[in-house]
Amino acid sequence: MTNLGSKIRELRKRKDISQEILAEALSVSFQAVSKWETGAALPDVTMIPALASFFGVSTDELFDYDRLKTQQKIEEIVCRAASLRSENPQEAEKVIREGLKQFPGNDILLNNLLYTIQAPERRDEAAAICRSLIEVTSDDAVKYDALRILAEIYAGKGELSLCEETLEKIPEIYFTKLELVAELLNGDKSLEAARSQFALDFDSAIEMLSIMRNRASESGDASSAEVYRKSALGLISALKETMPDYFERGYRPEEYENYEKEFSEQ
Repeated sequence: MTNLGSKIRELRKRKDISQEILAEALSVSFQAVSKWETGAALPDVTMIPALASFFGVSTDELFDYDRLKTQQKIEEIVCRAASLRSENPQEAEKVIREGLKQFPGNDILLNNLLYTIQAPERRDEAAAICRSLIEVTSDDAVKYDALRILAEIYAGKGELSLCEETLEKIPEIYFTKLELVAELLNGDKSLEAARSQFALDFDSAIEMLSIMRNRASESGDASSAEVYRKSALGLISALKETMPDYFERGYRPEEYENYEKEFSEQ
């Protein structure tokens, strides 16, 4: 990040005005402006909006902060970690932690760090990160994902009352952005959104049938368990028959195959 004083000097010279004119416009002494530009002192925080307004720039630009470039760098870190997560979670964690050195406290990186440290022996560490994110993030997607992961941690530890309490903080949503994009837009954007939502819905349907089968079996309802088993196999079979390419390259094809093996067992 460029020194703030240097940025003020650069913007002043770009505007072709003296320190005295800038000082007069901001109702400060020209000595104050001089100290800002030499780095001997910093403007009071209340002066930042006034400086940005005077020069016609955003506060981000005043601090030489490029939000788009930062987002792009964070996305690159996240994508690299995600590509390593299945085969080498330790390396994925290392990539995220290196990113956090560059962008300390970034909630997107911390959210992705959770996906690399969910081993049972690290539940307490993951839970602490979840609780921190829930408190400080302004990104609802990060907040609700942290709540979900925290609920899973509590469930894994057998702390079901805390799990239920955490789940209550997640709002019930009856539509998704993907659904709306698919329904309201046209062309490739609509198609890609529909494909993504279909993948999520199919995956969710199979998971719910698996849970329903397990709960029916636990309660001794063998008849319902068999219905759920056959329903899941029917869905998987239909997808393989009508959309074989999608089955092979879909959202989580390896899990579809695992489900198929699971439901093939009586």
